[in-house]
Amino acid sequence: MGRVGYKRYDNDHCCYIKKFKGSYIILLLYVDDMLIVGSDMTEIKKLKKQMSEEFEMKGFGAANQILGMSIFRNKQDGSLTLSQEKYIEKVLERFSLKDAKIRSTPLGSHFKLSKVQSPRSDEDKAVMAKVPYASAVGSLMYAMVCTRPDIAHALGVVSRFMSNPGREHWEAVKWLLRYLKGTSKVALQFKGKDVILKGFADADLGGCKESFKSTIWYVFTVGGTAVSWMSKLQKSVVLSTTEAEYMAVAEASKELIWLKNFLSEFGKEQVDCALFCDNQSAIHLAKNPVFRSKT
Repeated sequence: MGRVGYKRYDNDHCCYIKKFKGSYIILLLYVDDMLIVGSDMTEIKKLKKQMSEEFEMKGFGAANQILGMSIFRNKQDGSLTLSQEKYIEKVLERFSLKDAKIRSTPLGSHFKLSKVQSPRSDEDKAVMAKVPYASAVGSLMYAMVCTRPDIAHALGVVSRFMSNPGREHWEAVKWLLRYLKGTSKVALQFKGKDVILKGFADADLGGCKESFKSTIWYVFTVGGTAVSWMSKLQKSVVLSTTEAEYMAVAEASKELIWLKNFLSEFGKEQVDCALFCDNQSAIHLAKNPVFRSKT
């Protein structure tokens, strides 16, 4: 790519860019899939011709699907929507839940999942061996990573029991699948707004009743649309909400720095990036650079 004037991103080696006067072309690679983004069709056709001379490839015109995500464009308001409705329908059909009852939340409050609910008897183990638990969680994981930040926390909970799932764990996974059935049309919509990066971080205190570790989560938006999100258990046990929230902010700050550097390579410099936290103690702790043994 360097021979034809494309520069590889320092922050993402699967992304290449070539800048022109007042425009640019971005080339994205994922294994054997390729996506070309740009406003100059002459340059795009030129790139495709150069690539076809080097590699055996096929061009499918304007992209309408990539990696299981459907792409919809609205030229009237200049928006672009990423949806996984078709993928979710296939998942529901695969696990025979296409006609199942819809749920309104990713995980019901009555689920108190723990390792105690894992099968103990040989009979229960034999029954659960026939349940496609890992396959279902993997399918949900792909949806979460691509377009569904709303199921990140619930998926993180059910993923803790992959090695030895029980009946109650499987019921929780089916509940999550039924939630996706009712929200299959939920999608990410990007509009031509100002490219402003914002982050939101939060944490609970000792949410896992077995390890007593806290769960941290964050989400970052660009132009008001989510572009990066995460929910996972902290690596150590904390003694207060201040510590839990401070660790969440620290974890989110790493992602903030990467996103800020990534956008700067587009020429979208982020001077002041806001990272929001709802814990005053953690905010004061982050602003005050005094050494403390706990931090």
